[in-house]
Amino acid sequence: MRGSQYKTTFLPKVKMEIVVSDTRVKKLVAAIIEVCRSGNVGDGKIFILPVSDAIRIRTKEKGEKAVK
Repeated sequence: MRGSQYKTTFLPKVKMEIVVSDTRVKKLVAAIIEVCRSGNVGDGKIFILPVSDAIRIRTKEKGEKAVK
């Protein structure tokens, strides 16, 4: 027999995308970790990315006004 056989178990995942102002990032990350951390494999990851701009289509508001 060639290769190996493995039994795999996939954990259900949820992807969330949240945009907040720079001043709220640390507080949000701390809250997510506090609520979601079980200490087990599969707790997830947090990726922090810059958002160059936001535009609310309905009103054409840009920047902070579009995020709120």
